[in-house]
Amino acid sequence: MHRAEPGTLLVAEPFLKDENFLRSVVLLCEHGEEGSVGFVLTRRYKQTLNQLIPALDSRKWPLFYGGPVQTDSLHFIHQYPRLIPGSREIRQGIWWGGDFSTVLDLLREGALEPERIRFFIGYSGWDTNQLNQELDQHSWLLTPASSSLVFHRHPKQIWNESLKSMGGDYAMMINFPIDPLLN
Repeated sequence: MHRAEPGTLLVAEPFLKDENFLRSVVLLCEHGEEGSVGFVLTRRYKQTLNQLIPALDSRKWPLFYGGPVQTDSLHFIHQYPRLIPGSREIRQGIWWGGDFSTVLDLLREGALEPERIRFFIGYSGWDTNQLNQELDQHSWLLTPASSSLVFHRHPKQIWNESLKSMGGDYAMMINFPIDPLLN
């Protein structure tokens, strides 16, 4: 079993009923004594980045729902460490944050591809030991993040693909009903 650390994917167990995390996958970017921070990879937000920042070009940049915490904040992960100063490597090929004014300039210049950068409204956060308690309750399955999953072309498929990549009994979980009482 993998342990919770930056660069881990938190895969919601099939029967997790919290609507914020139902059949979701969260990229864990920070995990320590101060708490944990991650971003839901599987849920598109109702607006695009251009709708929030009209100064961008007309290209519709997708936004994702990062989680229920501080939904008035904007975050991003990417694969552009050489172009975006101040980025923090989460796992090989996956970087978090950096200088946002540089990102805006790069977006206006057309120098970034939507397949290599993701923008999030809000984030998923846990207080000290809260995530560890949820892990003890088996609310989450853990697997190492890969850039192919994190930047998957079809975000709604990330949950299924994550379970398949874990193999064995985990791969069968994609067929479990959300509520086994209704089966």
